[in-house]
Amino acid sequence: MAAVSRFVLSFVFVALLHSTAYAAARSIEYSSEAFAEAQAAGQTIVVDVFANWCPTCQAQQPILEELKADADLADALFVQVNYDQHKDFLRTHRIPRQSVILVFRGEEEVARSIAETDRDRLREVVLTAAAG
Repeated sequence: MAAVSRFVLSFVFVALLHSTAYAAARSIEYSSEAFAEAQAAGQTIVVDVFANWCPTCQAQQPILEELKADADLADALFVQVNYDQHKDFLRTHRIPRQSVILVFRGEEEVARSIAETDRDRLREVVLTAAAG
């Protein structure tokens, strides 16, 4: 009986492990080609304008990692834009500083958050915008 219980528990553990792996959103570093492709496909895109030296950006990272694992965002694409390297993106989207989070549905920007580090508020902005 104990062997059967261990087998069942092992099976359940593996099933849960696989189901959470598929719930995680895809995450990439910014490239204009990949971003344009995702927009053309009408995908939900969460953009993180990040700088390594920015303490606000670093405070946002655990919240963004949590959002990437959220089942409601499993189909979203998370894109990290390096503030110091991608000035073209910053100009095009009128981004004044690092620590900006944008949400797009296709080509339309549907939400913007600047320097938000409150977990609940940032989650609400992203999840509400992504839900449409």
